[in-house]
Amino acid sequence: MSNTEAAPAEVACGDRPAAADPGRPAVDVLTPRDVPLGGPRAMRVRRTLPQRSRSLIGAWCFADHYGPDEVSGPGAMDVAPHPHTGLQTVSWLFSGEIEHRDSLGTHAMVRPGELNLMTGGHGICHSEVSTAATTTLHGVQLWVALPERHRHTARAFDHYVPSVNRIEGAEVRVFLGSLAGRTSPIPTFTPLLGAEVVLGPDAHMSLGVDPGFEHGVLVDTGDVVVAGTRVRAAELGYVGTGVRSLTLSNRGTAPARFLLLGGTPFDEEILMWWNFVGRTHEEIAAFREAWQAGSDQFGEVTGYPGERLPAPALPAVRIKPRRNPGSGQETAHG
Repeated sequence: MSNTEAAPAEVACGDRPAAADPGRPAVDVLTPRDVPLGGPRAMRVRRTLPQRSRSLIGAWCFADHYGPDEVSGPGAMDVAPHPHTGLQTVSWLFSGEIEHRDSLGTHAMVRPGELNLMTGGHGICHSEVSTAATTTLHGVQLWVALPERHRHTARAFDHYVPSVNRIEGAEVRVFLGSLAGRTSPIPTFTPLLGAEVVLGPDAHMSLGVDPGFEHGVLVDTGDVVVAGTRVRAAELGYVGTGVRSLTLSNRGTAPARFLLLGGTPFDEEILMWWNFVGRTHEEIAAFREAWQAGSDQFGEVTGYPGERLPAPALPAVRIKPRRNPGSGQETAHG
């Protein structure tokens, strides 16, 4: 998915502190901001990463949560070809279907419960369009920052359908990493966890997790109590490192669904602007210039009936950085 903001901020991101009390981990509740995708009449998304209070969870650096939305007519998702560098995109749907095309020549469908992971690396471009048969679209688009030694890797595309693991009144689908005895076969460039969990009514579970990971619980439907803290629909509950078990409860009368995202703290400072992840302002400017010039760095999408997205203008000056709480690193104003 593209970041279609007309004036996207450049964001410098760094690592995170450990949780103070492993026995009773602190949970920071992050609320999303509403962002139009493709214009004021198009669908809108709820963006929880990056934001002022937190920029990354592990290498997860971007999270858009959308729907359920009626997508017939002008409300359909139609994201024209756009570029990416230095990251991977993770597409995960709850309902609907999206047609994906990229400059590798991939033509794939994104469907509920199926992982589509695209590696941008040195450069890739792709388009995303909801299919004609889709009336309701509901899902998430996530980005993973690539570490320095892998960020210029070749473009790639992976697809995986995880099985359902039923434990403690919950259904768990692990699409990246390992959780509750299940492991995804999809390789990652840093240690990561990505899983969908559907927790039944009035259900309670304790999930063993890697204490070297920080975690985020992105709630889709219902309310979830994370280590004693209530996280409502569309919110993201953040838990720092040092935790070996996460307690999760659904006190409602209907199932609650959430994504559990995790990873080791990303120990490199990165710069995010529009659809690029780089390291310096000058590098981001060079990526933009290459895209505008039609460089082979990104390739071409075939089969999309329209023009590609132009890059927005760069800010006139460098945006003043800001500091993440307790991290010793800084992020830019959004």
